[in-house]
Amino acid sequence: MVEITARYEGDLRCSAVHGPSKSTILTDAPVDNHGRGEAFSPTDLVAAALPACMMTIMGIYAGRHGVDLKGMTARTEKVMTSEGPRRIKSLRTTIMVPLGPDSAHRTALENAAHTCPVHKSLHPDIDAPIEFVWAG
Repeated sequence: MVEITARYEGDLRCSAVHGPSKSTILTDAPVDNHGRGEAFSPTDLVAAALPACMMTIMGIYAGRHGVDLKGMTARTEKVMTSEGPRRIKSLRTTIMVPLGPDSAHRTALENAAHTCPVHKSLHPDIDAPIEFVWAG
């Protein structure tokens, strides 16, 4: 169990403290939703958590199998709904893997990304495709 303590700071800004490390993050409401947009919004954190989680799970696999993924990058594009209740509509992620497309680990690494806890926790209405670019 990990405890996160959050505090409303006013003006649509919140702070959150990660219990084990005491690391702090700030959130702001986005400009298109009455905020200043000076920090990640709460839904931006979801968008950031997704590629970070996928690359972490891929990294766990890579570490167990002696595969070097240093320099791997990812890009997630978050789109919000324009009608109805405000929510995340899509999180489209592209992962640039520093291995060639013929890597013996390709299938296992892609499977690892698809099993990340954040991806598995997303509501099924969120379109969350993952594209892999094997750039080695």
